[in-house]
Amino acid sequence: MSSHREAPEISKDPVADSTDVYAFVSPDACDTVTLIANYIPLQSPAGGPNFYEFGEDVLYTIHIDNDNDGRPDVSYEFRFRVEVVDPNSFLYNTGPITALDSPTWNRRQTYSITRVEAGDRRRVIAENLACPPCNIGPLSTPDYTSLAAMAVHRIEGGRKVFAGQRAEGFYVDLGSIFDLLTLRPFQQLHLMPAFTQPAPGVNATKQLNVHSIALQVPITDLTKDHRKPGSVTDPHATIGVWTTASRRQARVIDHTGHTTESGPFVQVSRLGNPLFNEVIVPMGKKDLWNSQPPADDKNFAQYVAFPEVAKLLPVLYPGVFPNLAAYTKSRADLLAILLTGIPSGVVPGFQNYTGDTQADMLRLNVAVPPATNPNILGLVAGDPAGFPNGRRVFDDVVTVELRAIAGLTLPLVDPSFTPDGAASVITDGLTPADLGTPYLNSFPYLGVPFDGYHTPSS
Repeated sequence: MSSHREAPEISKDPVADSTDVYAFVSPDACDTVTLIANYIPLQSPAGGPNFYEFGEDVLYTIHIDNDNDGRPDVSYEFRFRVEVVDPNSFLYNTGPITALDSPTWNRRQTYSITRVEAGDRRRVIAENLACPPCNIGPLSTPDYTSLAAMAVHRIEGGRKVFAGQRAEGFYVDLGSIFDLLTLRPFQQLHLMPAFTQPAPGVNATKQLNVHSIALQVPITDLTKDHRKPGSVTDPHATIGVWTTASRRQARVIDHTGHTTESGPFVQVSRLGNPLFNEVIVPMGKKDLWNSQPPADDKNFAQYVAFPEVAKLLPVLYPGVFPNLAAYTKSRADLLAILLTGIPSGVVPGFQNYTGDTQADMLRLNVAVPPATNPNILGLVAGDPAGFPNGRRVFDDVVTVELRAIAGLTLPLVDPSFTPDGAASVITDGLTPADLGTPYLNSFPYLGVPFDGYHTPSS
């Protein structure tokens, strides 16, 4: 790689990019934790003739830290393999697909799972598990809900797994957020005079799909010493979760188009807390951040302590955030939420602290039971079972993070600070109702993907 290039090379590999991570105590199986890793984002449902699939050349991994050092103690590795039934056909399917072994399905995908424990102790726990096909349309996949349910596999140790296409469950107004933070519900307060009236948020991911790896495992699979914590205050009750994608170090393509790969796997993507890479890590550091383990995130802590968005809000919304504009101290609240977890005593009856090691991980206190009446704003709305205690599929992480950056959580660590009035109401204006499809009440929780026949192409 040239050392004199003028702009950073920012990886955009849709097959290997981690897009969302979820970790929560399963509401319908409270002795288990559900872990979900999303890849291959923003899929148009009308994806033919080359429908979306996991990469055969990618190592997809879900990591768990249970001893508070920002390094994996338990990992689940997923490797995928494609089988083409008739290589002389260009078609994904030649008739209705009614089962995972339908002879009319021409391009099938299976996978294996390897559990890795500290010290590189490796054990294959499942092989040749079938993915479902993509949701093509009413003729090709006439009963997709049932077809996808066939791809929920029960494997050893009381575990469940699913790998395949799902409806994108992350609702976010990308169009407004990245247009100089022009949040539609607040655009009459924005710097641009052309905007005079508030408007509803627009979900940029509506009617789009994603590929998900979902794993449900006993809590004792993930915790230190394989025990189930009995108290929220137990120092071993909190686990850290993140995902990565890796590719082989060397790749050679010959004149026929045949690809040969060799060398060790090299990490090219990772994700822990939502939007950390997108709005915290600066452009010139993104490739470096993607290659590092969470244990090295002290090197990025300055961008959490002094986030760029917190500096922009008072500029883009003049007079709306005067207290935030005057605040020049390091953001100890964000450092706790994103890099160390929240210690005992900060929020009554709650903690998800993992010690002094600064690491971007989803922190889940597995002793916190699922909420009877969950609130999409999670912990800031008094629901400790939600983000930033792990992340459920329906949590409104955009609003939570906007409000935290705007100063709503600062009084937890600095009682002298008074949040601006807007900090408690700032939002991009979306709820799960803006998805266009419901979540599921049971594993794998993310909704049935949109099909290509009924959904307009994006």
